[in-house]
Amino acid sequence: MIRKPSAGLWSVALLLGLSALGCNAGGVGDPCTPEDEYQQNFNGFQVTETNVESRSFQCETRLCLVNHFQGRVSCRQGQGSQLDAAGMPVTSGYAPKCSIPGTAPSNNPGDLNNINVSVPAQLTERQTDKAVYCSCRCDGPDKNARYCECPEGFKCAKLVDELKITNGAGQLAGSYCIRSGTDYVEEGYSTETCRDNPAKCGCGGENQPDECGLK
Repeated sequence: MIRKPSAGLWSVALLLGLSALGCNAGGVGDPCTPEDEYQQNFNGFQVTETNVESRSFQCETRLCLVNHFQGRVSCRQGQGSQLDAAGMPVTSGYAPKCSIPGTAPSNNPGDLNNINVSVPAQLTERQTDKAVYCSCRCDGPDKNARYCECPEGFKCAKLVDELKITNGAGQLAGSYCIRSGTDYVEEGYSTETCRDNPAKCGCGGENQPDECGLK
């Protein structure tokens, strides 16, 4: 994966090697969990970033879009670091809330499914339904390429600038289907998080989803 800052606060994270210039629009909007979240030391995305993950086998479109999202999809309320100054799991009060997707956090410091680094909570106004889902590239710099048409309820929005690097990265530059009404506005966005207001994120109570962390 290559991360390269662009204008302002933007940065773009790209997985290289997109096998086709166009993609099937079927499945746009389906949920997906980025592959980064299967890394134990990954502390989450930043709201100032756009991430385009190609070859996502979770998506019919083979593309998982992370459009200005904060934290980890798999951990709504985030957590503080579970490591001490020496980089080892803390010896007292060890209670991680984040874990590898599909697993549950454990109070066992030796559990390799636990996420031990600090993870920011998701923003209540940019949860996964607005910011992380399967998408497809609907426009780009190569006018001879094949692009998808966005389905009803989605619009084509330019998200990724063309990067002057080799090995096919330019194939990811361009516009992607995003849910209508979910454009990111850099100035004035709400900083309220799922930790500040758990109820807005479906957390709290006996039936909260696993993504809320330990009950």
